[in-house]
Amino acid sequence: MLNIDQTILLVIDFQGNLAQAMDDRRSLFENARKIIQGLQTFNIPLIVTEQIPAKLGPTIPEIAGLFQGMTPIAKESFSCFQNPGFREALEKTGRRQVLMTGIETHICVYQTARDLLAAGYEVYIVADAVSSRTARNREIGLKMMGDAGGRLTCTEAVLFELLRTAASEKFKDIFRIVK
Repeated sequence: MLNIDQTILLVIDFQGNLAQAMDDRRSLFENARKIIQGLQTFNIPLIVTEQIPAKLGPTIPEIAGLFQGMTPIAKESFSCFQNPGFREALEKTGRRQVLMTGIETHICVYQTARDLLAAGYEVYIVADAVSSRTARNREIGLKMMGDAGGRLTCTEAVLFELLRTAASEKFKDIFRIVK
């Protein structure tokens, strides 16, 4: 089960034209927004990455506007974990549960999940907040991550799991985000 004190959110490569080419991008962007805002309500840290931003462009405004003042970690490797700057940022948090949202499910998200699992992290893939250019590639990526030991979840399940009870002082904030 997710623990507020052990969780971090990883936001992978929501960039430029690639983000616009994602299957069901409207739902993807909406769920990414909800998960980012929800985790911010719990003061859960996040790490943002960009794949070769000089070529693919910056994080799209719909997502970048949610974490102003934060500089994304630029990477060339498909797996975030292969980037020393990412590993350093992750280790600095001291957290062992990694929630993942981003693109593309079958490439960067999958390879990152695989490497995190191999390094002993608990990996949770927010299945309704990841995508690929095709629905089939997304499905395959989710299956590969599940087969590797990643835990598939969804935006609302994550937020209410962290909330634990409707008596929480954060219930109204989370309810406003998901409605």
